[in-house]
Amino acid sequence: MQPSNPALVPRPQWRKRIPVEPHWRPEGLYDRETLPPNLRSWLTDNGSLTARLVASGQGEFSVKRLYQGWEVPLLSERRLLALPPRQVALVREVALLLDDNAVVFARSIFPITSLNGSLAHLRRLQNKSLGAFLFKHPGMHRYPFELSHMSGNSDYLPEDLRQPGLAWGRRCRFEINGKKLMVSEVFLETFTPWRAAPSMHRTQRGKVSTAFMSLTQ
Repeated sequence: MQPSNPALVPRPQWRKRIPVEPHWRPEGLYDRETLPPNLRSWLTDNGSLTARLVASGQGEFSVKRLYQGWEVPLLSERRLLALPPRQVALVREVALLLDDNAVVFARSIFPITSLNGSLAHLRRLQNKSLGAFLFKHPGMHRYPFELSHMSGNSDYLPEDLRQPGLAWGRRCRFEINGKKLMVSEVFLETFTPWRAAPSMHRTQRGKVSTAFMSLTQ
């Protein structure tokens, strides 16, 4: 639902659209052969990726904002968030860094109808971690993951983060007091699934919604 006052609706910013989206599939469709245990432990972990990277001891963690602007989300993103065709959302893209090396690319979608009240400050995250906020919020619910094994030169990735080899990505829908948002994370070649790093915030597992979001293309 759009805000009733048209003056409050931001105008979409011009940016080249992603012509070909990754193919996202529910995590349950990946078996042990297609998704080995050491990868699964990261890609399907319900805790905070930020907290787990910090705990990994592999370097100083930081966030670098690459882009933020108002856009109509991609088709599969609109389906995941149940958005009308033309509704704008705030799109935020960042790189998660360890010792200034990008290890994860993250893309977040904040529908305009979600950016009010307790979530209004998400417009101003700058170089702060979204995960640090989400996993401290008592009303947060996370839906099941969708995964993608995409080309390293996928249009989904910013040009300076593209790579020769394939990349694993995951995404899911969050809800906070009925307000929806989406987060996707693509693990780059510079990222290694460290087996020694503990999983964080396991208490959040009980808040994962049992709804099954099979909204792939």
